Order: sequence, then structure tokens, then C-alpha cells
Amino acid sequence: MKVLVTGGVGFLGARIARLLVDRGHEVTVCSRQATKHEAPSTKHAFQNVDLRDAEAVSRAVAGHDVVFHVAAKAGVWGSRAEYFGINVTGTRNVIAACQKHGVRKLVYTSTPSVVFSGSLPGGANETAPYPDKFLTHYARTKAMAEREVLAASGLDRMQTCALRPHLIWGRGDPHLLPRVLERARAGRLKQVGDGRNRVDITHVNDAARAHLDALDHLDAAAGKAYFIASETVALWPWINGVLRRAGIAEVTAKVSAGTARRAGAVLELVWKLFRLGGEPPMTRFVAENLATDHWFDTSAARKDLGYAPQWAGEKALDEYFGVTTPAAKPGAAMATATT
Repeated sequence: MKVLVTGGVGFLGARIARLLVDRGHEVTVCSRQATKHEAPSTKHAFQNVDLRDAEAVSRAVAGHDVVFHVAAKAGVWGSRAEYFGINVTGTRNVIAACQKHGVRKLVYTSTPSVVFSGSLPGGANETAPYPDKFLTHYARTKAMAEREVLAASGLDRMQTCALRPHLIWGRGDPHLLPRVLERARAGRLKQVGDGRNRVDITHVNDAARAHLDALDHLDAAAGKAYFIASETVALWPWINGVLRRAGIAEVTAKVSAGTARRAGAVLELVWKLFRLGGEPPMTRFVAENLATDHWFDTSAARKDLGYAPQWAGEKALDEYFGVTTPAAKPGAAMATATT
């Protein structure tokens, strides 16, 4: 099959493209930047595309059988216009191009943030509703885009589904763990809350594999969204384990969840009023994510998609730090996966 991967030179998109090439598919990747994460492989074609340009998206989609829409404007801070333009208008352009050119299969990379507004019970499943209010433009615009992707399923014989991987990490991670390690080295990392909150983390290899699982099972998955994770961990003990691996002192300084939320609200206001560059050192969204439970029921993905995560516990940490370990016994990689 001929497959297009938007955001195909990013951390996750590049892994998806690689798996597709390994399967023998003819792959095209598109992005606004050819070197955002890794240079395009000689095994697949590259197109420079701004998702906000409907004609450019249409040209990129033409001639393909499947589209993986991975590209997005991520992060917790930035202008509403940019988030809306890339995440909503861009997704609308992808859907329209698929309909125009007869693409029947569309797999969308979403996020659990689409159902988060400051509180969510641990173990929530896909019945959790979209909230009325969001803490970030990212969450709001991804929710809008996800709804439109799922609503398009069944139109013009197209099948769509959405995947919601939580906290993607792994070797080559350009964002999550590098930021944690940088702050810890600078002595600026503090535990937020009582340290007992549990969160889902998703290894990039599992996240990429889940996308191919979705393609393989679109008949069952059409019109649905799925939470994806590799394992559920106690966040702060897990972070301290990463720091020990990196030879960095563990986090001992603490701040209450309420204090972090209030600080986030104040800093957001200051950044907006004075139009400061970069993002605030704390936001309400970040405070909530660091202090509260964020783990989900992934049984639907296991049942409908055959999703079976393989990268958890020490095996995943070994991969991140480049440690070569003996082959694990069958099933060992799954020993710590809890959802």
C-alpha cells in the first residue's frame, strides 16, 4: 500500500514510517521541517507541507491508500491561532483531502488531554466525555480535531480512528525526559503533590506499533478513540529511578499541588500581560499533570486492536540509556504493565 505519514520526521512519526517501510509499504512522509527530529530515510519520499495550506495537503494526500495523521502543534503554551491553525484547520484539510482523493483509511494521533480539564478519575476509559473547559489551547484544539476525525468515519466509505498515547518517551526523546533531566541537573526540579500519583507512560516503540495495530483492525476500530500506554507507574519514584540511572541526585524538594496550581495561574497571567517569550516555568496544566493521577483503562485497545505493549520497566529504561541486556524471558517485558 501507499501510505502517507504527516509529521513523519518527528519522534513518533518517524518510528511509524520505519515500521511501515519494514512491512514493505511505499511510504511518504511530510512535515514543515525536514530535520525536525531525524532526516528523511532514503527508503521513503519526503514532502515539505504546511498543514494549514489546503492545496499543499491535497497534493500530498493524492495517490495514497492510507494516511497516518501524526503532525500537531504540541506543548502547553502558545497562541490560540497557531494551535487552531495546525491542529484544527490542518486536520480538516487532511480529512477533506482524504475524501477528495478516495483515501479510505485514516489513523489519527490524539492525546488523553482531550478529556482532561483539571481532574479525571484513575482508570478512566473511552466513555469519559470531552470537557466544556480546557487548561490549554493544545488540549482544546486536539479535542476539536479528534471529534471531526471520528465524525468522518463512515463518510465516503472512509474508516477513521484516533489513538491517545500518554507521555511518549524512549531513546531519542527530544522533549519529555531531556527536560526533566535538565531541570534536575540545574536543581530546579521539585516534587509536586504528595508523590503518590500514578500516571501512564508510553514507550515510542509501543506507540508506533499501536498505530499499525489500528490500521490492521480498522474494521473494528472505525469511529472510535483508544487510550494507549505501555505501563502505569508511580510518577515521582519513576522519575527518581531515571535520575539515578543518569547519575543525578534524586528529587527531595517538594511543593504542594495547591501552591503549584496558584503559581501556575499567576505565571500564566504574567506571561500574557507582558507578552513574555517562551513558556512559563509552571502552568496550571503542568501542575495538575505532575500532582494527580493520569492513568487509563487500555483494555479496549487490547481487545479491538490486539494492542500488546512490549516496552516497560527495566527493559524500557535500558533502551533509553543504551544499556545492552541479555534477551528477556517470554512475557518478562510485560511484568510491570498494569493497564
